[in-house]
Amino acid sequence: MKVIHIAVIGVGNIAETHLAAYRKNPEVEVVAFCDINPDRLAAMGKKYGVTKCYTDMNRMFAEVPEIDAVSVCTWNSAHAACTIAALKAGKHVLCEKPMALNAAEAEAMEKAAKESGKLLMIGFVRRHGNDCKIVREFIDAGYFGELYYAKATYLRRNGNPGGWFGDKSRSGGGPLIDLGVHVIDLSRYLFGNPKPVSVYGATFTKLGNRPGIKSRKGYRASTASGDDICDVEDLATALIRFDNGAVLAIEAAFALNLKQDEGKIELFGTKGGAKLDPELELYGEACGYMTDMTLSSVETALSFDGLFENEINHYIDCIQGRAACIAPAADGVTLMKILDAIYESARTGHEVVIG
Repeated sequence: MKVIHIAVIGVGNIAETHLAAYRKNPEVEVVAFCDINPDRLAAMGKKYGVTKCYTDMNRMFAEVPEIDAVSVCTWNSAHAACTIAALKAGKHVLCEKPMALNAAEAEAMEKAAKESGKLLMIGFVRRHGNDCKIVREFIDAGYFGELYYAKATYLRRNGNPGGWFGDKSRSGGGPLIDLGVHVIDLSRYLFGNPKPVSVYGATFTKLGNRPGIKSRKGYRASTASGDDICDVEDLATALIRFDNGAVLAIEAAFALNLKQDEGKIELFGTKGGAKLDPELELYGEACGYMTDMTLSSVETALSFDGLFENEINHYIDCIQGRAACIAPAADGVTLMKILDAIYESARTGHEVVIG
């Protein structure tokens, strides 16, 4: 098959996960980097043996015409501009989550993809997990019956990452747009991608980045300092209603006075239920008894090891024409509409209808 030549725009922390996965794919060659930080750019170029390094993406596209596809791994505020520029240059794009700062930007990105005829895939990495695959197998087999309710939480006791994550102008928001994206999208995906119709949400800014607070062993410590900008929420909660009648309850926090960090999804159906936490547990009925099953093997439990590999391999398969994209731009637009509605509901104190 054709070797796919990759460029990475934004070579910060999340780019490392993309690069580790690209290096394991025999059909990929990473040929160029772009970043606005020249020192980081030079260091990453040296680390990965990439000599074509640019601080201007348009110059990169002009001078490295062999680029076939791009990973956009920038601040959230740059996702739209970088993605649209790459699509207009005739490149396929894998854009990290969240797709953009808001639905209007996301719709512009989707429009650019349609006009270019190139793939725009969104980095909903949880869709590529083994736990997701196995739950879908149970869904397809009818184990749950009708799924009508889900609860999704992604809570940290002291986990504000600091830096640009706390700066709303670059991030678009706090834990809702950073962490909540993962569990909202995965829940909706497992529901069968129903259309969201209304949202009631609330956000809280009570604890901030907790500068000077030390985390106990086992907790993610904040890297924030007292000088960091922190104008994002530290807790968000919402009820999301879908057109098929299903409802999703969501909680996401950077800082919350709870015992330990938590990240789980619970699904409830007419025949059975499930919890991903991170092992997969299933609840049902058999022979007149309530039954519980725990699927605790490496293949069934959530592990971030291999998630990005699965995602990158799927991206390459889509580009090569071997697969249909399971994380298309349209789903990213829908997710941004949900996030917009939650933030608007939190601002007004009222339910927001999604058109």
